[in-house]
Amino acid sequence: MTSNRHNEAVLDAARACVLAYGVRRTTLTDVARRAGVSRMTIYRRWPDVRSLVADLMTREWVAVVSGLDLSDPVPAIVAGVRALRGHPLWRKIVEADPELLLPYLLDRRGASHEAVLALLEPAVGGPARARAVLLVAQSFLLSAPTMLDPVTLDDLDVELAALLEAYLG
Repeated sequence: MTSNRHNEAVLDAARACVLAYGVRRTTLTDVARRAGVSRMTIYRRWPDVRSLVADLMTREWVAVVSGLDLSDPVPAIVAGVRALRGHPLWRKIVEADPELLLPYLLDRRGASHEAVLALLEPAVGGPARARAVLLVAQSFLLSAPTMLDPVTLDDLDVELAALLEAYLG
């Protein structure tokens, strides 16, 4: 079994490779070289780049949302959307490899969704509300750039807060 230390080094290396080349141009050989481990070390844990990047996305997104103070959920959720929107890995994936996100939008929940739901459920009043809030936040994260002009992202974040206040109020 690969040690957690190796896992973190590999995820760090994968992050650097994806930021430099994008997901499609990143290879497990590139990641192994950058992490200073053998390819077999990586293959024992991840069979391909997509599974490695899925774990990387989970680590990165969960780190963002885990730092939010959900005692006041509305500003925390808006701050989380802003933080994810500005996250370098998020921006790179959306710009270079957006198709990587489609399974998580259309087919299944990922580990990141599960982690966010676990944080939201007690903060917003249960599973159904947490899912509704996540869907709204996700739409503002993904689609807000398509709604700009004449409004700004800041304007849309104010509207997200208003929607959440009305719903969670």
